[in-house]
Amino acid sequence: MSSAKLDISLERELTALAKEGREKSEERVIQGYIPPKGTKGPRYKLLGSDNEFLRLNSNSYLSLSNHPKLIEAADEATQKFGVGPGAVRFIDGTFIHHKRLEKRIADFLGKPAAKIFNSAYTANCGLALSISDKRTHWIGDQLNHNSIIRAMRISNIPKENKGIFKHNDMADLERCLAEVGPEIERVVVIFDGIFSMRGDHAPIDRIIEICTRYDDRFTDGVITVVDDSHGMGAYGDTGRGTQDFCGAVPDIIVGTFGKAFGVNGGFIAGSRVLVESIRQKADTYIYTNPLSVADCAAAVTALDICDSDEGLALLHHLKERTAQFRQGLDSLGLESIPGPHPVVPLMVRDTDRTHTLVRYLYDHGVLVVGLTFPVVPKGDETIRFQINAAHTRSDIDWVIELLEKFK
Repeated sequence: MSSAKLDISLERELTALAKEGREKSEERVIQGYIPPKGTKGPRYKLLGSDNEFLRLNSNSYLSLSNHPKLIEAADEATQKFGVGPGAVRFIDGTFIHHKRLEKRIADFLGKPAAKIFNSAYTANCGLALSISDKRTHWIGDQLNHNSIIRAMRISNIPKENKGIFKHNDMADLERCLAEVGPEIERVVVIFDGIFSMRGDHAPIDRIIEICTRYDDRFTDGVITVVDDSHGMGAYGDTGRGTQDFCGAVPDIIVGTFGKAFGVNGGFIAGSRVLVESIRQKADTYIYTNPLSVADCAAAVTALDICDSDEGLALLHHLKERTAQFRQGLDSLGLESIPGPHPVVPLMVRDTDRTHTLVRYLYDHGVLVVGLTFPVVPKGDETIRFQINAAHTRSDIDWVIELLEKFK
């Protein structure tokens, strides 16, 4: 037997993706890191290029990945326990570092308990598998992340037990709740905290207020869930994310250590009963090896930094650089979606011009993400800029100057 016939069929599918404009470009390979020096933030070397690149496409909002304390914590844990757990958590693959991280993130968010996963993607899927049955109804924002969409699809509920409300449209959310049938016992309303391509946030306070009005209609109530992967650590006065910014806390919080905290892995935080249910029922937790002790030790250290004066200073600097960049776009008359989050979309609204600008920035040593048709509708073509705490005032000024010259 061989895969020759399968390869022919898959090649046709890949060709179709290319014709539709949905083919992924070749992945660039980072081969070097240049630490901050003088007025410049860190730069990166890519395989096949002699340039030094400023990353404006990184989720590492607090720029903690190269922090010496995180590296030291990861190294110390690895030297003691090795580079891998050697088993799933139910078969003696649970180390003290896993338990410490779960307690630390629960305390950070003010929740009774938490469970860590390999990613926020697997956390969302594990949550859906753990809290859904045939009498569960899920409602989500139309711009939710792919991991939430996938979680709703695998949640083992009838397809009619799903509702989608228009992006951040509270009247449409209420419509979805009002249309839930009397046979339903449990409603889950799930949404991103920060919408990663737009930088805008869910109005959590208003969502909770609306859901509370419908809670008594259902035996198990209306449960609010936020995936705040892009908000956690980078948003709000204390870095607690979108709940911090909005002043309202959902029932369940999903997040990642792989963005502002600079490490790897995901988590779910909520009640102790919820977390035990996840431990018992989430396939994406039960049947896979956990994070390494290095990841866990580094993540705990990142949380400690976020809760320190240093962390608040990093957050303040991030806010300043974000405001500087947004003000620079405004001064050039360029269109964006307003908001204080470090995801800053530049609305180009033309596919060819978006490709040209992405290439222009690359040629001048700046890495960004361009979103063009058919990935986004015609007229919504965007370049996503992401500011982080390692960017300097000089870095931001330089990029604004490049954009001014491109105009």
